[in-house]
Amino acid sequence: MAASAAASVSSSSSSGAVQDSQARFGQSVKGLLTEKVSVCSADIISLTKQVLKGSRSSELLGQAARNMVMQEDAILHSEDSLRKMAIITTHLQYQQEAIQKNVEQSSNLQDQLNHLLK
Repeated sequence: MAASAAASVSSSSSSGAVQDSQARFGQSVKGLLTEKVSVCSADIISLTKQVLKGSRSSELLGQAARNMVMQEDAILHSEDSLRKMAIITTHLQYQQEAIQKNVEQSSNLQDQLNHLLK
């Protein structure tokens, strides 16, 4: 009986050591899992911030592209207007030359009329 009591004490102490070892292992795994969850949470937060930042950048790029298209249209319209103004300027110069020629001719005609009337 003494041997059986000793064996019982020995088996209960080794079973207690195993349970203690398993409890420490469980706490260690729990600590590692908690740490991994914290790291993953931080990574998700960082990723979310990057996605939001990228989304904002995309919006800004889209707005810049729309503004550029509007500026390009304004430039093309201005270029067209300048081309038309150059044509009008050329026509006005031709008209000025024609008027100047007619003034000279009318002056010559007036001189001839004066000379005939004398």
